[in-house]
Formats: sequence, structure tokens, C-alpha cells
Amino acid sequence: MKVLGVDPGLTRCGIGIVEGATGTQLSLVGVGVIQTPTDIALEMRLLDLDRQLGEWINLYSPDVIAVERVFSQHNLRTVMGTGQAAGVALLLAAKAGIPVVMHTPSEVKAAVTGSGRANKKQVADMVVHILKLESAPKPVDSTDALALAICNIWRGSANTKIATAVEAEKSRLRKLRAR
Repeated sequence: MKVLGVDPGLTRCGIGIVEGATGTQLSLVGVGVIQTPTDIALEMRLLDLDRQLGEWINLYSPDVIAVERVFSQHNLRTVMGTGQAAGVALLLAAKAGIPVVMHTPSEVKAAVTGSGRANKKQVADMVVHILKLESAPKPVDSTDALALAICNIWRGSANTKIATAVEAEKSRLRKLRAR
């Protein structure tokens, strides 16, 4: 499975692509940060983000796109930009027919470090360890995007197995009732 992790942001949008499956060594496919100029109109920044993120999707053809779920922050301006950038990622995924999964920061931290309260350095250190990197990618937005992709691979397969088991049980019960 190839997952594109997106740490949404209007000024800096972290992107990271990880490939692998639960129980196997995960590998880094690509990592970067999309930056948009702060001195141009909002709609032009969103268009620039759309173009650049679209290039990553076309180049790497991910199976899933994992996006950080926007949550309430103290700075309304920051949360608005984050939400707008996340919206661009969601729209591009929908247009490409790629499933999207959203994870909260706490889910990502817990999946990668074992603690939902881990700090940025702990997350970065674990991303380096998990992907066997020499150092953490910079800036931290790119490392966060990789953590999102790792989280999705590890949690996504478990969630898929649970959903499959639930559906199989429902099917079994329907067959029993039909007798």
C-alpha cells in the first residue's frame, strides 16, 4: 500500500509518501513541503497548492491519502488556512478517485510513538526509526506528513480488517434469517 500523508497548511503543506503494510518494513517513497507565497491572493495560493499537490498525486499514484483532521486551535487565522488546505487535498483525492482517511494529531502521535501526547521531537525520532532514515526531514511539516502516512498504514489495515469482519458477520446473520 502506498499512502500520501498530507499535513495541511496554507503557507507550508507537508507531504510524505510511505509504502508498505502492517508487519513489514515501511519505506520512504517521497517527502517534501509545498509552500505558497504569503504575498498573493488567497485564491491564487489555493490554486498553487492544488497544482503542486496534484503533481505529487499524479507522480506517485497513492492508494490512499491520509490528511490530518483539522481541530480547534487558538489562532482562528491558522485554523482557517489549515482547513482550506485540507479541503484542497480532499477535493483532489475525490477527483482522482482515491480514498481519504483523516486522522487527528493524537491518533497519529499514538500510532507512531505509543503516546497521544508525544511532542514533535518524539514523533520525528520515531519516524526516523520506523523508516530507517539518517535524520528527520525538515521542516517538521514533512515529518508530520510521514507520520500521518505511517499511522494510516498501521491503523488503516486494522480498521479494514474490522470492517471486513463486521460485514462478514452481518452477511452470515442475513443468511441465517433467510432460512
